[in-house]
Amino acid sequence: MGKTVAGRLLAQRLSYDFYDLDEEVKKNLNTTLESFVTNRTLRERDTIRCEVINALSSHKGNKVIAITPLSYLQPIYSLLSSSDIFPIVLTDSVESIFDRLVFSDENDVIYTDDAYKNKNRNHYLLEISKDLTWYGSVYAGIKHHFHMLSRQPEAVVDALIIEYHLDGKEV
Repeated sequence: MGKTVAGRLLAQRLSYDFYDLDEEVKKNLNTTLESFVTNRTLRERDTIRCEVINALSSHKGNKVIAITPLSYLQPIYSLLSSSDIFPIVLTDSVESIFDRLVFSDENDVIYTDDAYKNKNRNHYLLEISKDLTWYGSVYAGIKHHFHMLSRQPEAVVDALIIEYHLDGKEV
């Protein structure tokens, strides 16, 4: 119920095309996300992800792209500052992110394991907190940051449309 669900709903509401970066990477490389993450360094993964983002941005028409957090943004700096791109960083509380935490197996089948998740709660809360701090610094240069405030995706989309005046006009 994070960036992908909110992005998909926003695209539907605006009648834009929707792309999920993870799904596009898997499709372009004909691989699973598990294999992609396991067999490449962070820099290699981000380089590939940025190539996919650049390719998606060249598609005609309006689009919403749900982007996996990236540590190496250099290959897309020009996109992020382009007048026809409207980047918004979605953030949420550590607790809310933890509540949405799910797992996937080697075939990218998503499953929940609340017993395991709660047993390792402190570990996950610390890791999520570290990630928020790190990516907060990476994305500090992006003008628009939107805090989801633990809201449901539909409420997030409503608030995004109101706050950024995304009422079907070009952004």
